[in-house]
Amino acid sequence: MLLMLKNLLFTVLVPGTVFGWGPYWVLTAGGRSMPRTGGWQLVPAALIGVLGLAIYGWCLWDFAIVGRATPFPLDPPRQLVVRGLYRYVRNPMYIGVFSVILGWAIAFRSLAVAEYAVAVAVAFHIVVLAVEEPFLRTKFGTAYAEYCRHVPRWLPGRAWPAT
Repeated sequence: MLLMLKNLLFTVLVPGTVFGWGPYWVLTAGGRSMPRTGGWQLVPAALIGVLGLAIYGWCLWDFAIVGRATPFPLDPPRQLVVRGLYRYVRNPMYIGVFSVILGWAIAFRSLAVAEYAVAVAVAFHIVVLAVEEPFLRTKFGTAYAEYCRHVPRWLPGRAWPAT
């Protein structure tokens, strides 16, 4: 129960801020009112946004069940998570968050939100390279090195371990 509450709190505070409040702030910066949306772009926007939320939720579940932790750096996984979407790509949770932001950009036809999405993606990449990967190499050693050899960082590949 405590693990579920910690994951919920993390989700609201971190990804919720990045894919919820961030785009809202970009859309309403400078005192602008929230722009209207509608039309054809809502279909792909909704599909991309819901897919992003599903990806995030699935990864959070695997992180909690297998890793027995939260994505919060001060509560790192106790076991390397290499199941579910993590069999295809090393950072699916970030891809899910990026997808939600991209959905907002499409829904509101907002270049500013698309630029925000790119900035978030660059920040994710820096965090992964500078913080997460070194930490995981130290914590999980050869198991993580082997995982990295077979599973790409950002673009999904073949399932690992091969079935």
